[in-house]
Amino acid sequence: MAVTSKLLAARGRQQAAKRGIDPARIPPGQYLTERFPVLTYGPNPRFDLEDWSLCVDGLVERPFALRWEELMAYDQVTLTTDIHCVTRWSKLDTTWTGVRVRDLLERAGVKPEGKFVLAHCDGDYTTNMPLELLYDDDVLVAHAYEGRPLEADHGAPLRLLMPKRYFWKSAKFLRRLEILSEDRQGFWELNGYHNDADPWQEQRHWF
Repeated sequence: MAVTSKLLAARGRQQAAKRGIDPARIPPGQYLTERFPVLTYGPNPRFDLEDWSLCVDGLVERPFALRWEELMAYDQVTLTTDIHCVTRWSKLDTTWTGVRVRDLLERAGVKPEGKFVLAHCDGDYTTNMPLELLYDDDVLVAHAYEGRPLEADHGAPLRLLMPKRYFWKSAKFLRRLEILSEDRQGFWELNGYHNDADPWQEQRHWF
């Protein structure tokens, strides 16, 4: 058992080295893939951009809801980053376009007691994170992947992008960011997944 775990932990880094990629980019226990595996809780929800909105509320001074055209009027950011799934695949150099979450938080004016965020999505999916993580430059509400609008399988029309955490934290079908004073676990966290989800620490499960 221990031998198998060690082999799994080294597999992705060995793959990277063979391809001339810095092995340090691959978290332990991951393997590289060129595909973009699809893992979704439940069916893809339907949406209509005419009546779609994204809400930022909770412990904020100025709660608001953005229509699609209003979101597109924000400064758009395109970045390239690696992503890592708790099911052990990693995909390198993925390119996303969207709006930095910190821009939305600054508009809302987070109250001093706001410390955590619960992301709410169509299909009743939720996931949680410390508020401070959402101020990072690489955290977006993303609407495009590799220069094209998100496909339904990957969270259209909008998903959260949090590359420093396992990919279940990058919630698909995003509709609301709720600012909280205390942590409130989301769907997978309540079902045994690790609350922090740091791939470099292999925080996959609570047990």
